[in-house]
Amino acid sequence: MITTNLPRPSIRLSLFYAASFLVVGIQLPFWPVWLAGRGLDAREIAAVFAAALWANVATTPAIGALADRLGRRRAMMVALAGCGFVAYLALWDASGFWQILVLNLAAGAALAALMPLGNSITLAAIRDDGLDYGRVRVWGSVSFVVAAMASGGVLAAAPAVAPGNRVLALVLGAVALLFAACVAMPSATMRAAAVSRWAALGRFAADRRFWLFVLAAAGLQSSHQLYYGFGTLYWRSLGFSNAVIGCLWAEGVVAEIALFWLGKRLLPRFGPLGLMALSGVGGIVRWGLAGILPGLGAAAALQLLHALTFGAAHLGAMYHLSRTVPPSAAASAQALYSAVSAGLGSGLVMLGAGALYADFGGRAYLFMAALSALGLAGVARLARDRPA
Repeated sequence: MITTNLPRPSIRLSLFYAASFLVVGIQLPFWPVWLAGRGLDAREIAAVFAAALWANVATTPAIGALADRLGRRRAMMVALAGCGFVAYLALWDASGFWQILVLNLAAGAALAALMPLGNSITLAAIRDDGLDYGRVRVWGSVSFVVAAMASGGVLAAAPAVAPGNRVLALVLGAVALLFAACVAMPSATMRAAAVSRWAALGRFAADRRFWLFVLAAAGLQSSHQLYYGFGTLYWRSLGFSNAVIGCLWAEGVVAEIALFWLGKRLLPRFGPLGLMALSGVGGIVRWGLAGILPGLGAAAALQLLHALTFGAAHLGAMYHLSRTVPPSAAASAQALYSAVSAGLGSGLVMLGAGALYADFGGRAYLFMAALSALGLAGVARLARDRPA
């Protein structure tokens, strides 16, 4: 069979994360710039981001449940990557707020559903083969660094290429690579019996601790939304160049890479919930100071805390899910976690972030520090309620 000639599963999973975060590494720093170039103001940019996040609340759990039912996760991932490419291609000649919003929503919903499916395959490898999640996921962070640094240079060096659509051209190329990585994903076609699948899904969906975990993770992850949506625009307002901004984005992820690489060593010491608690503490410090200390030196120092605010939160959440969710409902659990933490919570915060940034500028980061504190409180409650 063709699959026997492909690299081992850990390499193929690493390629998936690398391709996924190649897209993210181009979009996070420069997609707001592309939207602003199409005439959208701060509130409209926030609405475009928020709409895509909210769409995940409905589409991602439905896709995850369908994947668990059919047991054909790789085929679904290939189809979703193809749909995302088509939607981004349609944005090439799009104009006007509503047309851009609808097409961005379609593209974002398709690609957002890929990560829970990919994570469910990876977590299965953690349980079955002892795979080190951090050292597979780290290649996504490496890819993000390369994309964030290189895309700024490419945009500056190629002013005559696709004027007005240079960012979109880079995104299209990255999504094409993501499609190829989905084709190469390890096969995951085992189907659980319907009764056991729904019984397992029902057990964790009715578990108060599961939802407390999801809400705590939502607070930790949604605290990044002002940074994701308006970090580049804020740094531009301080006079930072595109090259400097790309390096700042990359610096945060380099710190994240170090944490992922050491994750398996940190896990016995802190545990999944301890890692999430570190994220809350880091977020209070990072966001509490981000708008008060606006110089380049302060920005560079605070970017190192991305290792905690995102890296520790994500690693802790993934290991918590791998230990508490039955394999037969893994895709559904991942989808629910993603929909609430990265969809509903982050979408609401992103919509508010547009108004906060318009009114308060960099001082709006103080509101993100409050979200980190709420996430930390949720993790503390979850730790106190830990079953024997």
